[in-house]
Amino acid sequence: MSFLNKLGLGIGSGTTRGVSLPLHSNAHSRPPGTPISAMGAGRAPETPESTRVSNGLKEFLWNLDGLGRGTLLDLGPAWQTTLSFFIERGFRVSSEDFLRGWKAFLTEEEKRLREDADARETLDMTPNGRATRFLAESLQYPRASFDAVLLWDLPDYLEPMLVKQMVARLAELLRPGGVILAMFHSKKPEGFQRYRVADSNTLQVISSAVICPAQKVYQNREIQDLFGRFRTMKSFVGRDQLRETLFIK
Repeated sequence: MSFLNKLGLGIGSGTTRGVSLPLHSNAHSRPPGTPISAMGAGRAPETPESTRVSNGLKEFLWNLDGLGRGTLLDLGPAWQTTLSFFIERGFRVSSEDFLRGWKAFLTEEEKRLREDADARETLDMTPNGRATRFLAESLQYPRASFDAVLLWDLPDYLEPMLVKQMVARLAELLRPGGVILAMFHSKKPEGFQRYRVADSNTLQVISSAVICPAQKVYQNREIQDLFGRFRTMKSFVGRDQLRETLFIK
């Protein structure tokens, strides 16, 4: 049985690279291997099934108020509505669909293991080894690049070892006083959803095909330990069993 099947992941195709958007409308080039610059990613229009009031987003924006020309990293899909919301407020936005990138990485590793006998002998296939290799190609930004990060509910869908390394990387990428908005399901989610910003305290909730199955339900103590390098934590629990949590560096 392949390690993708062990993780509950099917073989997929394609990969989505990050998208970095400047304040102005003209796209700029980036060196190979870094997120592609564009003014919004092309995607088929989707109709959100619902909206949810987001006290976490409201608090997130309150912490960014008065920042001026800040920088934000969105680790979800490059929704034009979310990008426009922050760009109109003077932010430089970088978008990197982290979960889709992780799925593409696992698919590529599976192919490599099938075709390369040496790789089967030499690759470190432990969760720590996979996470280290993935992050060698992902979240490649200079230290202290961002004032804010939209993490969404990614931790629930990633291997715990990758989550640990990812949070450590984000702590390096955030400037002092930088803030992360994350979400945690209080029980294993039945479906898979994506989120985009509708206004300053409302999120559109979009049902989507599963990219990676849920891996873990985090308890409060585990969340606190995971974000131990951050000095402040504030949580909001919604009726939909989703906790929105802010972490400030």
